[in-house]
Amino acid sequence: MIVVVSGNPRPHSRTLHLAEEVGGALATRLGLAAPRTIDVSELGPRLLQPGDGTVAGAVATLQRASVLVVATPTYKGSFTGVLKVLLDQLPAAGLKDITAVTVVTAGVQPQADAATRHLRELLTELAAAPVDPGLAVVDADLADAGRTAAEYVSGLAVERRG
Repeated sequence: MIVVVSGNPRPHSRTLHLAEEVGGALATRLGLAAPRTIDVSELGPRLLQPGDGTVAGAVATLQRASVLVVATPTYKGSFTGVLKVLLDQLPAAGLKDITAVTVVTAGVQPQADAATRHLRELLTELAAAPVDPGLAVVDADLADAGRTAAEYVSGLAVERRG
């Protein structure tokens, strides 16, 4: 199962759209069902409520993924705080052996590259297997998310597991 998680706190964001395009292109390439999406903007303040069932369900979905597409806009040179709050609810090694594709959007390329590094470090800490390279896109190149996603996925060395 492919799971797309968007760390943008704004609903219906361009980051979410790009991530869903990447997830869809991966599903087509790997012959898997359409991705499931977790949008942190829909979780909102529940992310901070201990024991929230909706958040617990989202965390469980993350852990069942075979491929995880983790997307975030760049905030202050890194991924968003709301994405970190969600991922912090995973146990140690909570993403063990899950293939992780990073999707980062930013105003300028150096910001995107920095956020990508930080996100990869977090995913590695959670025992995921980040794909190299991740997708880092500047705002000016977000207009055709479908094309950008298709070109990116066509060059990835990702195989269907299980």
